[in-house]
Amino acid sequence: MLDSPNDGHSTTNIGDDMSATTPTASTAEQPKRPLKTWEVAAISIGFMGPVMAMSLNGIGVAGLVGKAVPFTFLVSFIGTFLVAYGFIRLTRYFTHAGSVYALAGSTLGPRAGFFGGFALLGTYLLFAACIAGACSVFFEAMMAELGIELPPMLWIAIPAVVAVVALALNLRESAVTARTLLAIGFLGIAAMVVLSFVILFRVGSGDAPVSTGIDWSVFTPDGAPISAVMTAAVFAFLSWAGFESGTALGEEAENPRRVVPRALTLAVFIGGLVYVFVMFAQTIGFGTDEAGVSAFANSASTLTQLSSTYIGKWFSVLISIIAFLVAFASFLSSTVAASRLLFALARDGFGPKSFAHRNPKTAVPTVAVIFTVILTALMTIVLGLFGATSVDAYYWYATIATLCMIIAYGMTSIGVIGYSLRQGSPIPKWEIVVPVLGLAFLVWVYVVQVAGQEAPYTYFPWIAAAWCLIGLIAVLSKPALAQRIGARLTEQDPLIDEPANS
Repeated sequence: MLDSPNDGHSTTNIGDDMSATTPTASTAEQPKRPLKTWEVAAISIGFMGPVMAMSLNGIGVAGLVGKAVPFTFLVSFIGTFLVAYGFIRLTRYFTHAGSVYALAGSTLGPRAGFFGGFALLGTYLLFAACIAGACSVFFEAMMAELGIELPPMLWIAIPAVVAVVALALNLRESAVTARTLLAIGFLGIAAMVVLSFVILFRVGSGDAPVSTGIDWSVFTPDGAPISAVMTAAVFAFLSWAGFESGTALGEEAENPRRVVPRALTLAVFIGGLVYVFVMFAQTIGFGTDEAGVSAFANSASTLTQLSSTYIGKWFSVLISIIAFLVAFASFLSSTVAASRLLFALARDGFGPKSFAHRNPKTAVPTVAVIFTVILTALMTIVLGLFGATSVDAYYWYATIATLCMIIAYGMTSIGVIGYSLRQGSPIPKWEIVVPVLGLAFLVWVYVVQVAGQEAPYTYFPWIAAAWCLIGLIAVLSKPALAQRIGARLTEQDPLIDEPANS
């Protein structure tokens, strides 16, 4: 049974101006250059890794729905917004480095918050490890485009190099990391958009290796069963994984109750618009006949293949280099999010006390950052030492991370429902329809991830469940921990601590 989030405090008489920055216990630790909207959005977009997503995620979708890939990504766009609603709504009122840990904790109670936060910690650590593998995948692809063949086991050295560079950036002020991510993200999106316009222009003008033209029916199911579309939408949804990671920098942002929700909205919508447009161009570029769909579904990397076909080998090389940089940026962003969550948990008494210390000059939790980067790089390297490939590391860790992510996202959706139903809540009750639909979408994603899998994927739900169970046991067996969490959330968020007669 979830405990009361109020701990005896009334939530009536909520102030009219929720956007005003409220002093917190960490005010003295604010960085010299607090993050602005675009910088927080860059963390989320960097985690999402648009070039990685557009290179790989459309392949499986095409195999399920044929040419209806853009329609499927449009469905996922809607599903993602339904899930993102809880984060966007709650960060309007709650500011904390713990993301789900704070959002669920402030609305459902400290035990629920810890459970959701622990699930999210697993998500961030596993995604960082999987992205370390992706860095190797894209480095190998980049070398292949340059005509350089690498020894099979050399890939395990790449995460180590990436970790060293990531540490050098992550230990600096968060604004430096954010601006690095913003630059890399913009470069990747710009390259994909340029390629997409070239494809559409050449196909539309008849100067293309395909003859199916601009086929607008790709924005309809076009005969694909709804069950296939919804199953494929799960794989498309993974393109937005990590959209909420910017919330982890809530205590390092300028006027966070304005900046963070705006940044999350930007990340989701920019991702959605870019994804749908690029998938439209890719589908048209491969061709919408049977041969084109087959080529799409069997591509190793759609962006490099289409770049070589429509622009030239040089652009294919450029895209492969950008893809590696985007993978690095995603590793950078995921380790930022994980380290801030470790910091928030340690500050409340879970984990080594050193994780709760920030550098007074940069406001960066130095020890938590070092631990996160080294751990996640080692997770990938160890798999390689036991014979796994870089592709194995990417998909295995990504699958387990997704299962933990669904639990964490679900806790936030339940939290916003609970908060909407509380007396005096500024969120109208009718809006609960949005997170309810978001929960339904998450349940579907979970079912698809679990049902019909083969080994080793049949083991992954058990690994994810074991991780979440550890978090549940930890908080249930330590009442003092829950009490400290509740006290911290009350202290950090005056909205749940405001006297009724104030």
